Amino acid sequence: MNLYIGGYGPGIVTPGGELTRLASPSFLAAHPTLPVLYAVGELARGWLTALSIAEGGLRPLAERSSEGHSPCHVAVHPSGELLAVANYGDGTASVHHLDPRGAFTGEPIVLRHEGTGPVADRQECSHAHQAVFHEDVLHVTDLGTDEIRRYALDGTPLEPITLPPGTGPRHMVVDDSRLYVVGELDGAVHVLEGDDRTASAPASRADGPNQPSHLDLAGGLLYVGNRGPDTVSVLRADDLTHVAEVPSGGRWPRHFAIGGEFMYVANQHSGTVAVFALEAGVPAPTGQAYEVESPACVLIR
Repeated sequence: MNLYIGGYGPGIVTPGGELTRLASPSFLAAHPTLPVLYAVGELARGWLTALSIAEGGLRPLAERSSEGHSPCHVAVHPSGELLAVANYGDGTASVHHLDPRGAFTGEPIVLRHEGTGPVADRQECSHAHQAVFHEDVLHVTDLGTDEIRRYALDGTPLEPITLPPGTGPRHMVVDDSRLYVVGELDGAVHVLEGDDRTASAPASRADGPNQPSHLDLAGGLLYVGNRGPDTVSVLRADDLTHVAEVPSGGRWPRHFAIGGEFMYVANQHSGTVAVFALEAGVPAPTGQAYEVESPACVLIR
């Protein structure tokens, strides 16, 4: 198992100290079968980079425009033939074909969107935040318009899922027929079955403002990173009941990854990736942390 850490520092780093220089690689994804990683370049003129995993580190394979402003998330279809990116700055999502080497090929499918929400300083326009493939449908969370936009793989728009005004959907995770979505603006976790919202719960029990970041499922439990209280919450996936809430090991937990019995939390503002052991599903600090400038994403490969 290897860790790759992206963020707003000088490039992609590993715990061993290897550095691959890239501009603002704030999110990473792995090809499902090839030794290839993908990184967004979260810049006003957004970029995508494909990198081969080789002895001695990562090697550039291909790059191209993300077709939008400030890309913040990238995902690869399970077939390994398509890649999708969410551009936060202008709400544009794009789909890119991949060749047998994992490099980009052909013309991208560009999915522009317009809309606003009630939170004037955060929802003044569309803000695509995450792209997820599920059952050959591309799902795109739109923090700016309180929607989960949906598209066929050829880019044909499908009916979106609309969330309550001011939710600010950021990240989501799918488990069979259930879709779990965390609202960055309302501080809550929402459960969707089909197109219906069936349950909601606060992401944190701490006092004060919270801007939840990432969420993931493991062993029947739902984990949520909380920026503000700087914690990781553990909820039961079946009914969102509270199990535990623990300090994230730093400030501003933007992302985390779970690998086996361990959790790795990227604390952006303290420059650390904290390592936790999962004890009966609850993160317990190991005392180990990696120093990384402004980490924003942890990828286990």
